[in-house]
Order: sequence, then C-alpha cells, then structure tokens
Amino acid sequence: MRPMRTNTSNFKYDSIPVILYFVATLYIIGTPIGNLGDISFRAAEILKIADLVACEDTRRTLKLLNHLGIRVKMLSCRSHNEESAAKKVIAALDQGQTVAYASDAGTPAMSDPGAILANMAAVAGHEVIPIPGASAFAALISVSGGMDKTVVFEGFLSPKQGRRRSRLRELLAMKAGIILYESPFRILKLLEDIAEIDSMRYVCIGREMTKVHEEYIRGAAGDVLAVLGARKEQIGEFSVYIAGNISK
Repeated sequence: MRPMRTNTSNFKYDSIPVILYFVATLYIIGTPIGNLGDISFRAAEILKIADLVACEDTRRTLKLLNHLGIRVKMLSCRSHNEESAAKKVIAALDQGQTVAYASDAGTPAMSDPGAILANMAAVAGHEVIPIPGASAFAALISVSGGMDKTVVFEGFLSPKQGRRRSRLRELLAMKAGIILYESPFRILKLLEDIAEIDSMRYVCIGREMTKVHEEYIRGAAGDVLAVLGARKEQIGEFSVYIAGNISK
C-alpha cells in the first residue's frame, strides 16, 4: 500500500472531510478558466501540500498560488518542453515527492499540455490522479441548451481555411454536438465557414466565460455571425457549441 498523508489545515468546513493524499503521486489539477473563485477546495488543498507544482506557464499559475497564499517550488512544463520537464517530474516522484500539474486554465490535456506528462509518469510506475475542476468544454455544454446524447470535443481547428472547412464538414456530418475553441482573431472566419455549410445550424457561443464580461450568444449560425460581425472588434477567448441537429 502506498504511503498516505493526512492534511489538517486551517480550512474548517463541517461537511468536507480531511483531505487524504498519497506521496510519490502526480495530481492533475483542474484550475479556474477565468474566475479564481472557481478553484475547488480539494484542488487548493493539493496545491498547498505539493512538494512541486509543474505548470504550463509559471507566471499564470503563480497568480493563482498567490491568490491562495501558497508558496511552493515550481517547474515550467509546457508544450515545447513537456517531455524534458516530465523527466524532472518523474525524478521528483522517484524521490517520494508529491507533484501537482496545472495548465494555464481549465483541465490539463484538453487542448492544453499534460497528456505527455501523465503518460510518462504512469509508464514510470507512478500513480496519476485527477483533481476535477473547471472546464470550458463542460461549462458551455451546461448552458448551451443542446440535447445531443453524443458530443465531440475538437478544440482548436486548423487556422488554414481549406483544412478548417474540410474538418467542419466532417464534424457536422456526424450529427453529434461539437465543442470548438477559437481565438478572437479567427472567430468570424469560423462562423462564416459554419454558416456556409449550414446557416440554420444552432450554435451557442461563450465569450470570456466566468469572467467579468462573460457573454453567451445563441441562435442559428448565420444569425450569430451577423451579431458578432456587426461589432468593431472581437475581444476575449471563445468557446463554440454546434448542435448535432439542424435547428432548435
């Protein structure tokens, strides 16, 4: 049986038990996608007891740690150095350390780094345990009003128009709900492509989700394109839900 520690922190919640965690374990942490208040009690506790926090961007994660009043050793583990950083994480795990991993926002390995690290740690014989948290994917589905039993998470499509349109045609032909992520620089191009394929397809756009200026626009693809197209500029990150059926 793996060694287990009990954390008796200053957090006092009658309905929440004392946090139990294992040493020499990699915890994959779901972090807020915008509102720091969305960090879970358990995620905060694991970050607090971790010997090392590996993260996509140390500057972004440091803001969260400062918000929680946590000081801990950090390690950059982003897409460009994930394999080499994973070796350092495994070395720490080999020494019996508890390691937490967080991407910039949301759940790691969903259009973010983390999959290579999780795989390498598991192959090396270490436990890899998820600490569920915020996800733009799940959050958008919950407010989309979609009725799809099957939902496909595609993340970011190719910035190249030909590839993007080709993949969109494949996705829309599946008759399943679809979740895409897009930048403010290409959101109109994405909506134009969707409307060209099926202007009546129901979509729900989430902009700046959980942040001060969050906004949701629902309707036929052509109508949503007209709403955003009338604006002088597009601001914020976008999550896009496309219904599997033709219209709502």
